[in-house]
Amino acid sequence: MGAAKLLEGLYSMRDGPALSAVINVGDDQDILGLRLSPDIDIVTYTLAGLVDESKGWGIRGDTASFMSFSERLGAKPYLMLGDADLATSVYRSYRLGQGGSLEQVTDEVRRALGVGCPLFPVTNDRLTTMVLTETGWVPFEEYFVKYGSRPEVRGIRYAGSATARPAPSALEAVRLCDALVICPSNPVASVGPIAAVPGVRSQVAKGAAYRLAVSPIVSGKTVKGPADKMMSSLGFEASPLGVCSFYEGLLDGIVIDERDSGLREEIRRRGTDCYVTDTMMFSHEDKVRVASEVTKILGGRVT
Repeated sequence: MGAAKLLEGLYSMRDGPALSAVINVGDDQDILGLRLSPDIDIVTYTLAGLVDESKGWGIRGDTASFMSFSERLGAKPYLMLGDADLATSVYRSYRLGQGGSLEQVTDEVRRALGVGCPLFPVTNDRLTTMVLTETGWVPFEEYFVKYGSRPEVRGIRYAGSATARPAPSALEAVRLCDALVICPSNPVASVGPIAAVPGVRSQVAKGAAYRLAVSPIVSGKTVKGPADKMMSSLGFEASPLGVCSFYEGLLDGIVIDERDSGLREEIRRRGTDCYVTDTMMFSHEDKVRVASEVTKILGGRVT
């Protein structure tokens, strides 16, 4: 949700930068025979002005007749999606079944919903973020939704990443960008799968673009989600310092919250530019404010 919030702020700026977004597919799941792409959908719905912000996902004002009747028939999905939200998954599944690629279908959906910002899944291939808990390996979406991120995380792997190929449009977007912003998403579960696709990390590392992250961790905690506990479980400090370590080799600068301003000099000593601002994004005005700070930083760095 943090990524979608910052993208909303950037997207809504009248004089903001031309945007494209490369999106994680590690959360993708098949539910009731349908292909769900949660990260793609929340970004699309947010930029289309449709997202249900009270829940942090789905479509505002959606109904739930399909899922309710499915339960009556005996299905027990752990995700309760709305009817309009499911229509997106039906269309995605239908088009994939016709032979369309995920990047083609994503582009069709964003155009149909009036989103002017190109959205690129990092790969057209199946890639699943798997979380190891005391009961074994489970997909991240199941860990996050069904188990409420409660179990201790003992390991992470990105199943399918070794053979996944980067989507051509995604890799081209990374190669041609003037500036690359890593939004305040879960480094392990949202950005890690993107970097795990062969060719993506190396392109980011060798590219000429100024690479700026916005830390999703403030005062040792995340505003929402399990990024802090996942970082700690993998041996990274749950702080902007840990974020820098996780993104080692991929960053030129990082934006941290003013409550972590005491870390600025240490981050700079480690070779990363550090910028301090209020990174909290609760209202639309907050999102635009943070987006403006990001573009201001990039404006002074990108030529």
